[in-house]
Amino acid sequence: MSRTVLVVEDEPKILDVVRDYLLDAGFSVTTAADGPSALVEARAIGPDLVVLDLGLPGLDGLDVARELQRRSPVPIIMLTARGDEVDRVLGLELGADDYLVKPFSPRELVARVRAVLRRTENLPDDGGDGPFTAAGVTIDATGGRSWWTAGSPT
Repeated sequence: MSRTVLVVEDEPKILDVVRDYLLDAGFSVTTAADGPSALVEARAIGPDLVVLDLGLPGLDGLDVARELQRRSPVPIIMLTARGDEVDRVLGLELGADDYLVKPFSPRELVARVRAVLRRTENLPDDGGDGPFTAAGVTIDATGGRSWWTAGSPT
């Protein structure tokens, strides 16, 4: 099943490169060039992950991230020219799962998208109340139990 990535970037050349690399990697890609359009697209498609620039017209990327995280726990990778420590820390504290500074390697971005999706694909949609499985271990936080899944070491 193809995972859907929403790429939010106002620079057309960067948007094209990111979109093309993600498409070549087998992802479905939707794009937006400003903050308000990003929120509309996110509502419409329910992406599996968002690649988000911070310097956007209409609505800053930090505000977009706040709104996205308020609505759902969608994973976010910030891709931005803002490389100062304060910007990176703020982005991560607002809920970004990763932060990549421009200039960047498109292949590294694709690898980071895959890594974030791997980390988040087994998390429950309800914010952590149900059982989830990772690395052959199932954890039921509500019941305080954990167990090995079939075929795992005992």
